Amino acid sequence: MKRARAWRRSLALGLVSLFVPAVSAGGERYALIVAGASGGAAYAAQYAGWTAELHGILLERMKLDRARVTVLSDAQDPEAMATAANVRRVFEAVREKSTRDDLFFIVLIGHGTFDGVDAKFNLVGPDLESGQWAELLGSVQAQAVIVNTTSASFPFVERLAGERRIVITATDSAAQRFDTVFPGYFIQALRDDGADIDKNGRVSIWEAFVAATRSVRLHYQQRGQLATERALLDDNGDGVGREAAGAGEDGSAASHTYLEDPVAGAPPTDEALLALLQKRASLELEVEELKVRRTFLPPEEYQREFERVMIELARVAREIRERNRS
Repeated sequence: MKRARAWRRSLALGLVSLFVPAVSAGGERYALIVAGASGGAAYAAQYAGWTAELHGILLERMKLDRARVTVLSDAQDPEAMATAANVRRVFEAVREKSTRDDLFFIVLIGHGTFDGVDAKFNLVGPDLESGQWAELLGSVQAQAVIVNTTSASFPFVERLAGERRIVITATDSAAQRFDTVFPGYFIQALRDDGADIDKNGRVSIWEAFVAATRSVRLHYQQRGQLATERALLDDNGDGVGREAAGAGEDGSAASHTYLEDPVAGAPPTDEALLALLQKRASLELEVEELKVRRTFLPPEEYQREFERVMIELARVAREIRERNRS
């Protein structure tokens, strides 16, 4: 299904400049965390832990105004319950208060389903389909970052992609229906200084995505398993998305989008160096991916691919050194 939609890329890439959102600088930051229907005590505990951790990061590290951060879950309080009505209520409130200079960060934690036609995020009571989430996003002026961390989340990339939107899904296929570990690692990356690729004191959405992808790969590798989830990011509006270790046009807008305020006294971003650092991170992930796939590849193919990536990695590393010396 993903490949069948790739024809849209040629049209969308001609409009990339229109779809790259401006960095949210000086605007207000809003956040919505939705921990959907848990489906059991073990899941409830896991989702509650992730939700609490993310809520703390947004308030303590990102310094978001508590009044602009909303958490919906399977709580007993009707107004705090993860229902479609409450989700709509939050979007309506953000729509009324926000402007184009603002940023709206949305994270979905829980279970996802796909019925062969549309993907849904499981709420308490009636669910919202991806098309309905797209309608809600369309009602808000603010730049939007939406992260669907669930299984079968891939269709959200196509349905929600658009101007001034960054869409992240935990899977690159609607067929990936196993529970995901991506949410825990993505949340961890937001507070991990090690995820800061360009060392500017902040973790961008792209950097968090890359760090989470690496951690997910390592999670499965350490268990001797093939990964059952492959996260995607779309920020150019073409609805195709890319993996952190894959080729693609996405990533520029996400690299310039932060939840944190700028660090006082930090030097201006060196765009050329930033692009090289991103390329190095992607190539390093590709090396890790190849090592996992080695058992399943013919020796000649593995050696050819490994040499290609290592040569490119050496070239990028040399350019980074030269850039740092200049």
